[in-house]
Amino acid sequence: MLESFKEKVCRANQELAGNGLVTLTFGNVSGRDFNTDLVAIKPSGIAYDDLEPSDIVLVDLEGNTVEGELRPSSDTPTHLVLYRAFPSVGGITHTHSTHATIFAQAMRGIPCFGTTHADYFRGEIPVTRPLERDEVESDYEANTGEVIVETFADLDPSRMPGVLVAGHGPFTWGTSASESLRNSIALEEVARTAFGVLQLAKDAHPIPDYLLDKHFFRKHGPDAYYGQR
Repeated sequence: MLESFKEKVCRANQELAGNGLVTLTFGNVSGRDFNTDLVAIKPSGIAYDDLEPSDIVLVDLEGNTVEGELRPSSDTPTHLVLYRAFPSVGGITHTHSTHATIFAQAMRGIPCFGTTHADYFRGEIPVTRPLERDEVESDYEANTGEVIVETFADLDPSRMPGVLVAGHGPFTWGTSASESLRNSIALEEVARTAFGVLQLAKDAHPIPDYLLDKHFFRKHGPDAYYGQR
């Protein structure tokens, strides 16, 4: 069932390690099939080198396993909350990549100091509030998703395809599993660069909005002109 779709999600998970975004099994990628609303996600605790398309687990948007013998990722409830809240999202990536996680654990958003950042994220990459004790103890993974949704009450997830969960790490998304992975790669790079900027100039200022918008909208939206049609 959905074999080619599971292959794509499997490949995106394998590329986490190849792009230096994960250590051990600290990460996962999922994808949503828009025709069936089924979600394909990495099984819990399986090493990326050992992962096969047949290992990928299919679940519905309520978390019921539809296909697969292995347990889905423990982060599955977080992914499902985001899919239900963001209907246009077709892929989600979660990592503990070093520099993005530094900002998440410092509970600081990542300012847009330059145009590389602006090419992918329209403004400061936000950080959620910390989860309360009862949120952690009652339904931790689902509440992680809920605090992300809360953070995006006044943000457009298509223009800000990533977030830092306070004390935890980054999540990114896109129209597909592969696009969510690309946004995760971009997020780690802009976090690494921002970390260096703040070391060099602690009072550094974000770039002005007119430059931010120029770079973001030349790659995104109906008037985008970057790349080939």
